[in-house]
Order: sequence, then structure tokens, then C-alpha cells
Amino acid sequence: MNVEQISTPTMVAKAGMRVREFFEECTRANTPGLPFCDTSGQITGRVTLKNVLKHACLPEYVVEMAHVLGEQLSNLQDIGADAGRLLSNPVDQYKQEPHLSITSASSAVKALAMMEREDTSYIFVVDEGKYKGVVTIHGLADALADCDSS
Repeated sequence: MNVEQISTPTMVAKAGMRVREFFEECTRANTPGLPFCDTSGQITGRVTLKNVLKHACLPEYVVEMAHVLGEQLSNLQDIGADAGRLLSNPVDQYKQEPHLSITSASSAVKALAMMEREDTSYIFVVDEGKYKGVVTIHGLADALADCDSS
């Protein structure tokens, strides 16, 4: 099984894209992140759900004290109360370094091995600098489950 057979095409994040659109695309494609491309289509970074939520919703002191937090945090703002502002923000401010990638001709085993080596659950598929899609650990498991003939 090669990567082309199990990759999911997605949109890319671009300058000016709103967090709402980013969230919708990640949810649709069941992926934790998208490549960030410049106007020429070159991948210059990535945007991830984890990074957006971390920076938009979690003060650093809450992360540091997570293990002692109670069930109710009445002195902190509710995440949902500020959702409108977050969703209208551009994703540009959450851009990170480019992510791991593999070509579409590579084997699924290579994709899995690379994800394991880098401790990630997804890998971008890029052929000759052009983004083709994403392979996720969930997508790989789904493809393997479909191979079951019993």
C-alpha cells in the first residue's frame, strides 16, 4: 500500500485564512494540521489545532498547574465565551515551522515509521514541492481495517 492510496486531500492554510475556516477544514479531513503556503504555493510552515488552541485559550500558568486544577475554574474565562473573536482571527499568527513530509510514491510503512520517529500522528504528502494531501494515523488504521477480509 502506498501513500497515494491513503492520503486525504485538504486545503492549505494561507495568509488571511480565518481560524473558523481552518477548524472546519481540519474537522472535515480529520487532520490535526494543515500546511501553510505562501502566494506562490510553496509550503512555508504549518498551522495545527493544538497550537491554535494552546495559544488562544490557555494562559501559560494554567498549563503549568494543570495537574492541580479542580473541576471548576470560575476565575478563568470560559473558552466558549471568546469563541467569536478566536474564530475570526487570521491563522497567520499561529504559523509554525514546516512539518514532516513524504512523497505520494512512498510506502505506507515508510509513512508510519517516519511518524513514529518524529512522534507525530500525521505527515504531509508533497511531490516536487506541491502539496497533495495528508496521511494521518487514523487514516492509516482505517485503510488497514478495510483490508481485513474476515
